Amino acid sequence: MKGTVKWFNGTKGYGFIVGEDGKEYFVHKSALEEGAFIRENDNVSFEPSQSDRGLQAKDVKLLKKGGKTKKEKEE
Repeated sequence: MKGTVKWFNGTKGYGFIVGEDGKEYFVHKSALEEGAFIRENDNVSFEPSQSDRGLQAKDVKLLKKGGKTKKEKEE
C-alpha cells in the first residue's frame, strides 16, 4: 500500500502514516529500511498490519520526499 507520512518524531522514533485507504497507521522506526529516515509529507509504501493496539505500518520504504514541513514553512 502507498501512503503519506502525517508526522514522524525522529527523536522518539515513531509517528503515523495515512494510507491510500484513508486510515492512519502507526509506524515505528524499526519498520523503516536500514538507514532510512521519514518526515511529514513524504510518500511511502508499506505493508499494513493489525496488532492488538491497532493498525500498523510494516516494511516501510521511502518513495519520494515530501514538501517542506509546517515547521520549516514557518521559519
